[in-house]
Amino acid sequence: MENTIEVKGMQKVFGSHAAIKHVSFNVEQGEIFGLLGPSGSGKTTTIKILTGELVQTDGDVNVLGIDSKFFGTPDFKSGIGILSDNSSLYERLTVHDNLKLFCKLYNAPLSHIGEILREVNLKDERNKTVSKLSKGMKQRVLLAKALMHKPDLIFLDEPSSALDPGNTAQIHRGLQKLNEAGTTIFLTTHNMEEATELCDRVAFLHKGELQELDSPDALRYKYSTHAFHVETFAGERIVIENKRENADQISELVANGQVKALHTDNPTLGQIFLKVTGKELV
Repeated sequence: MENTIEVKGMQKVFGSHAAIKHVSFNVEQGEIFGLLGPSGSGKTTTIKILTGELVQTDGDVNVLGIDSKFFGTPDFKSGIGILSDNSSLYERLTVHDNLKLFCKLYNAPLSHIGEILREVNLKDERNKTVSKLSKGMKQRVLLAKALMHKPDLIFLDEPSSALDPGNTAQIHRGLQKLNEAGTTIFLTTHNMEEATELCDRVAFLHKGELQELDSPDALRYKYSTHAFHVETFAGERIVIENKRENADQISELVANGQVKALHTDNPTLGQIFLKVTGKELV
């Protein structure tokens, strides 16, 4: 499969501090790729390099078939959408007028506005002044702005921060629909449920270094002990090692109708990150 992003030996040094340490990874066309890590791990620095806001100190970076030396060109800018901590809105304009201005900037049809506002659950707020919106609503307007010109690749830096569960679910559905239509999504988050639900593959970034990279299911399987956890109708909780000689014990519990619940102990992504790095994802 063709790669939308190719990173080889990327490094970023600020003074004597290496924020990114010779990182290499690819993002395949059409996938949702998650970069996971705690605050200060280098996630935002990585996005800024991939979007041309920063220049890497060393290594090769290629996005949408364009070398990083040419990230300032119109072809590159029109091919990506960005929601980051530097994204901004015109506070004295309405939601609709902000998006209308962005449509004109990127030559996007004005008809996109209504469609995107429905995706981010802001259709009824289209005529509200941005300064009167809550932080969560502003975050959704910024996401609408990133999606307005329907780019081939979208960078989302903590897209669901400040959103309640209902609006988060709405945003997730919109992103999945967008991805199904062919858009590649690069997502940074420390929300492990979000990463598990959305991402085809995730990379763990810690102190500027990649610790793991695989699908959420593959990582959970890799770090599982594969033991069976059985809850009986009598209230017992039994842990049975996943060994051939224990098959009769499980079979007997099932045959006697004692099993209320049975599952393996696949850890969450947050538990895996803590095991790999010794640090919570906060």
